[in-house]
Amino acid sequence: MTVMKRILMICLLALIPWTGWAQDYYTIPVNDLETDLGGRFSVSVDKKLAKGLHLSFDGEIRLKNDFASLGRWQAGVDLTYKVNPYLKLGGGYVFIDKLNSSGSWSPRHRFYVDATGGIRAGNWRFSLRERLQLTHRNAAGVNVFQTNPNALALKSRLKAEYKGFLSVSPYAYVELRNVFNDPACTAKYDGTAFSDYQFTGYTDTYFNRFRGAFGLEWKLSKQHALDFSILGDYCYDKAVDTNAEGTKLKSIAYDRAFNTSFCIGYKFSF
Repeated sequence: MTVMKRILMICLLALIPWTGWAQDYYTIPVNDLETDLGGRFSVSVDKKLAKGLHLSFDGEIRLKNDFASLGRWQAGVDLTYKVNPYLKLGGGYVFIDKLNSSGSWSPRHRFYVDATGGIRAGNWRFSLRERLQLTHRNAAGVNVFQTNPNALALKSRLKAEYKGFLSVSPYAYVELRNVFNDPACTAKYDGTAFSDYQFTGYTDTYFNRFRGAFGLEWKLSKQHALDFSILGDYCYDKAVDTNAEGTKLKSIAYDRAFNTSFCIGYKFSF
C-alpha cells in the first residue's frame, strides 16, 4: 500500500463518528451561544518504565470568559505501550472538576482506552488516534433524564507532524467526538411546539465536538519540552430540560458555539 493510500484510509476512518449526527438537526431548535476566548495550561511528567512502556502524570487548568475566570481543572494518570513503529496502545484515568453555568463545581471521573496508528512519509508523520472514554458523575447531583451519569464517547484525532527541524516540531490536527448514549425521547418539534414526551433511555448518538489546532513542540533538551498551540472548538450539545420525575419536557434544543483557546504545556521526561 502506498503512503498516499494509507493517508486516505486514515482520513476515511476519522469520518466514522459523523454517522448518525444530523438525524434530529432539523426537528429540534438550535441556539447559537456566545463565543468565548480561553486558555489551557498543562504540566506533564513522563517516566519510561521499559522499552516502549511509559507512565505519565498530567495536570491542567482551563480559563474561560476571555481569561477572566477558572472554568475547569483536571489531573490524571496515563499508561502507554508502543507495540511497534506503527501502533501504540494506551489507557488512563482523569479526575475533572468543572464549573457549571449555575456557578457550582461538578466533579467527574473519566476512564479511557485508546489506540494510535502512525506512518512516516519523509519528514512527515501522520497518525490517527481512536479513544473510547467513559465519564462518570454522581447521579445524585444531576437530573438523570437530562444527563447520563455515565457518558460514553469516541474521540477520533487525525494529526500531522513535521519532523524536519532539529528541536521544533510543528503540527496540526483535527478531532471529532461522537456521543453514544445521550438521553433520548419520543418528542418531536414541529416548528412551534413539541409532541407527546416520553423518556426512552440513553440511546441517542450524535456528533457534538469538532476541534482543530495548530501548534509546535519545542524540545529544550532531552528531558524538557514546551508545547504551544491555538485550538478552535466547535461545540454542538443537546440541552434537555425536564422535571425531576422525567414525565414532562420543558424544552429541548441544540446549543452550538465556537470557542478559541491558547494552550501552553510543559513536559518533563526521564
